[in-house]
Amino acid sequence: MTVQPESVPAGGFTRLDVRVPTERDVPTTKVEVLFPPGFLFASYEPVPGWNIEITKRKLDKPVEQFGDKITEEVDRMIISGGQIAPGSFQDFGLSVGVPDKPAGSALTFKAIQTYQGGEVVRWIGPPDSDEPAPQVELTAAEEEGGAAAPAEEEQQQTPPAATSDESDDGGSDTLSIIALIVGIAGLLVGLAALLNRRSGRSRETAGVS
Repeated sequence: MTVQPESVPAGGFTRLDVRVPTERDVPTTKVEVLFPPGFLFASYEPVPGWNIEITKRKLDKPVEQFGDKITEEVDRMIISGGQIAPGSFQDFGLSVGVPDKPAGSALTFKAIQTYQGGEVVRWIGPPDSDEPAPQVELTAAEEEGGAAAPAEEEQQQTPPAATSDESDDGGSDTLSIIALIVGIAGLLVGLAALLNRRSGRSRETAGVS
C-alpha cells in the first residue's frame, strides 16, 4: 500500500490518494488507515461500491484554526463493503489539511489490509521492510502570492517605451513647426517682392518727371 503523492508542501490543503493493490489470489475487502498526528481536516471522495468512514480522536490541547477552536484531529479512515480484485488496485481520494511541520519530515500512515477469508496484512513496518507503512515527505510550505518572476520584475523596472500615439504626436508637432517656418519664409519673400515693386514704380515716376 502507498499514499500518493510521495511529497506535499507543509501547512496547506492538498489531495492524497490511498492506493490499495490486491497481491493475493482473493479480493481485498477492507482497509483501515491510521493518520499521524496533526491532521485537523479531512474529507473523502466517494467510491462506488465502498463505504468510507473518517473517525476522529480528541486533541490533548485545543488549537485555533481559521478563527475556530479545534478539539479533535483525524484518527483513521475505514474502507469496507467492496472488493478489489486480484491483480488490480483502487485509489481512495482524500482532501486534507497537511500538518505544518518542518520540510523533510515524514508523515507515516500505518495501515491494515484485510482479504476475503480473513487474511490480514499489516503495513506498519519501516521503509526497508517487506510490509512498510506508507509515508509522505513534507516539502517547504508554499509562500502566499509568491515572488515575481524575473521577466515580470524586469518589466516593472524598465520604463515603458513610447506608444505609437505618443510617437505620432511627436511627429505631428515636428511637421507643424516645419510648416510654420515655411509659411513665415514665404511671407517674408512675398513682402520683399512687394517692396521691390514699390521701389521700381517710384523710380519710373521719377524718370517720367
